[in-house]
Amino acid sequence: MKILVIEDEVKTLQLIKQGLEEQQWEVDIAYDGSMGFQLATRHQYALIISDIILPMLNGLELCKKLRHEGIDTPILLLTALGTTDDKIIGLDAGADDYLAKPFEFKELMARVRALTRRMGSIVHTNLLKVADLEMDLDTKTVVRAGKEIPLTAKEFTLLEYFIRHQGRVISKVELAEKIWDITFDTGTNVIEVYMNFLRKKIDKDFDTKLLHTQIGMGYVLKIVS
Repeated sequence: MKILVIEDEVKTLQLIKQGLEEQQWEVDIAYDGSMGFQLATRHQYALIISDIILPMLNGLELCKKLRHEGIDTPILLLTALGTTDDKIIGLDAGADDYLAKPFEFKELMARVRALTRRMGSIVHTNLLKVADLEMDLDTKTVVRAGKEIPLTAKEFTLLEYFIRHQGRVISKVELAEKIWDITFDTGTNVIEVYMNFLRKKIDKDFDTKLLHTQIGMGYVLKIVS
């Protein structure tokens, strides 16, 4: 698993990244809140470390948006504002912990260990997640915004393929080969039919649409902010 670090101060970002990598963590980085939001909703992380004062989208707004999208990854906020009221505001926004600058790296690592250990005790290794959509590979169930969505075996396989390749445009040829194990026949509309079935089940009753058509290219599962 990776840690996502969102910080616009390049020196601070590089120091945190280097320190985490020395502790054998893989690290993704973002220099603004908008980029951080995109990464956090497209990939699974063990922890998100974010400054509060950021370009594009500040850390508090980022927390609120991620929680609104159903992302429950632990969030550690970093800030020069260290009063009790500031901490309460951060925690109320959806953060799990708060570390005031300046800090010693060993204190940061203590927070990282505590948060990832806590998350590790509840992480389901066979749970795929995009926004508020969850797919349990063990129980073969799909839930969106707390509502269970019944899928056929083929619909489940199709959705799993999209989740595992989220953000990438997938052609009909690829779907035919990977999902149906056949050579794509331009005379059949089986893929369009199944995509229609899937859209009605996972998108129709929800404000945020996940499945999108790229005209002339195929389909993509992504979060459009």
